[in-house]
Amino acid sequence: MALIYNSHTGPNPDRPGDLGGTADLKVVVRHLARALRSTGCEVVVLPLYDDLLLFQRRLRRIEPDVAFNQYEDVVHGASYEMRLAATVRMMGYPMTGSPALALGLHRDKYMAASLFQGVGIPIPPQNGLLERVGDVDLRKWQFPVIVQPCREHAGVGLDRQSVVSSKKALRERVAHVIRTYQQPALVQSFLPGREFNVSLIGGRRIQVLPLAEVDYSDLPPEIPSIMSYAAKFIENSAEYRNTRVICPAVVEPELAREIGAIALKAFRAVGGWGYGRVDMRLDARGAPRVLEVNCNPSLEDGVALARSASAAGISYPQLLRLVIKAAFEGPPYDAFVPMLGHSSGRRSGPGYTRS
Repeated sequence: MALIYNSHTGPNPDRPGDLGGTADLKVVVRHLARALRSTGCEVVVLPLYDDLLLFQRRLRRIEPDVAFNQYEDVVHGASYEMRLAATVRMMGYPMTGSPALALGLHRDKYMAASLFQGVGIPIPPQNGLLERVGDVDLRKWQFPVIVQPCREHAGVGLDRQSVVSSKKALRERVAHVIRTYQQPALVQSFLPGREFNVSLIGGRRIQVLPLAEVDYSDLPPEIPSIMSYAAKFIENSAEYRNTRVICPAVVEPELAREIGAIALKAFRAVGGWGYGRVDMRLDARGAPRVLEVNCNPSLEDGVALARSASAAGISYPQLLRLVIKAAFEGPPYDAFVPMLGHSSGRRSGPGYTRS
């Protein structure tokens, strides 16, 4: 098995206490490799920095039975997650997690939201893509709204100024996003209700894991109740210290079923596979709406998807086995057509049929 991750350090040095930085990523990768080896897998850690041809040569020498994909973009606006996934599949190797198209869709929040809207999946109202500050004046807004970069993830671009309540503040925030992240701004209505993380695991048979609820009740009133970058990763911030996740969430059975069904539909709509997470929030009427789909969410032990799996009685090694199992099951209709020098002919079975 080749465990692939992005070793690029990004344009800015890690901030003190930043758990989303490069140093912490390497710790997570080491722990994941150790956990995979505990399941009996032979693991070779394969970083990718700035030389794709060298990466291809190394992957071909390793000749893995499966590529365990943990590659994430670290440069603002980059969309190399889907390109890396496409490269691995074009070399002929089964790969964990979602295929290239799904990885591209889930990173473009506006495109994904528009897709959901088109197939009847509820999203926040006022879904808009603003490419210029002047676009703010092209429609009438009902405040508050939340503003974020269109093509980021992990809370990047979300902070205390992201929820705005006036057109003037909206213009300023859109200008900040375009200037700082070099990409359009996504604007949506800010939903006031409870927030849930819905974790999914499996290939041909997807299991909805116990819901997790994000609890913002301890946040100071001047900090908006959103899962910002600080809330996720900055240990010494008020957001991080005062945001907690309750898993399993205490939810009425009927609402839990509705949330799970919507999450499953959204994950399938973007072509997600193997494992994923759907973030949802209730609107003022208590109806669930999809905020975003994360096709290859964190597999760190004890948090996020692994925490929900534990609540379902699935141990961490079992979770990793399910991720690997799904890689060999599919995705469906993904024909085996290697184009980049791999010709061993060993890849076969459901989802990997020779053409």
